[in-house]
Amino acid sequence: MARERNFTRAAEKLHIAQPPLSRAIQQLEEECGAALFDRASRPLALTDAGRLLFEQAVQVLDRMDETAEMMKRLREAERTRFGIGFVASTLYGYLPEVIRGYRAARPEVELTLVELTTMEQLAALKEGRIDIGFGRIRLDDPAIERTLLRNERLRVAVPARHRLAARRRPLRLDDLTGEALVIYPRAPRPSYADQVLALFRGRGLKPAALHEVRELQTALGLVAAEAAVCLVPASVERLRRDNVSYLPLDEPEAVSPVIMSTRKGDRSAEIGLILRLVREMYRKVGIAFGA
Repeated sequence: MARERNFTRAAEKLHIAQPPLSRAIQQLEEECGAALFDRASRPLALTDAGRLLFEQAVQVLDRMDETAEMMKRLREAERTRFGIGFVASTLYGYLPEVIRGYRAARPEVELTLVELTTMEQLAALKEGRIDIGFGRIRLDDPAIERTLLRNERLRVAVPARHRLAARRRPLRLDDLTGEALVIYPRAPRPSYADQVLALFRGRGLKPAALHEVRELQTALGLVAAEAAVCLVPASVERLRRDNVSYLPLDEPEAVSPVIMSTRKGDRSAEIGLILRLVREMYRKVGIAFGA
């Protein structure tokens, strides 16, 4: 009413009939003990009492909006945030299922997922940018606690029409010495690439040629192009790539660990939940935890 200065327009704006609006204003005037509108003027004008009430009401409403915004910021500040770092190859394993389980159990938590190498995860943990990391490299740091989740078997990714793809028995490293080998990541080191190279060195073997690339997808692209073979964690086989076959490798040492890293002494409920979800997932699919 104070802004429209007309009963009819004010009623239309409030989506009510005019008589109920008139009665509400009369009741308000009775409670205030003073007329709020000069009904003789055209358009309607506020009385001195009406102007005072209007100014005070506007201030109250403004403060209500400010208070609501402050409460929103307070809720956001108090909201739990949880950061997970991971190396790309863990996404082909059971990490996505674990993350889905975590989201279902903690819908109120703001979850951040960041692809980081194992080396980068250690720095991010110490700087507080993430709260948990999933990697494959065994690195010692007094500020970091590491939990072995599993040792994952390796497979040999070969072109689908490669002569080795027709082999009936599992391959040995000796079978690969005449092949060009692609490893990843090229940097930073140490990395999964060094685990693969250590397998060959441990047997006194050397690939015919060596290609170093930045990431797994590029390595598989070279395999598909029939330019090289590649050793990959078994879970990568879940990634169906055209013109790539995944063959078993009969080498006891041909494993890659999946390691969970956290800050030393961090016993938060979120980390405990993640660990429980991992155990439940491994139990469900028949994977021995920590082996």
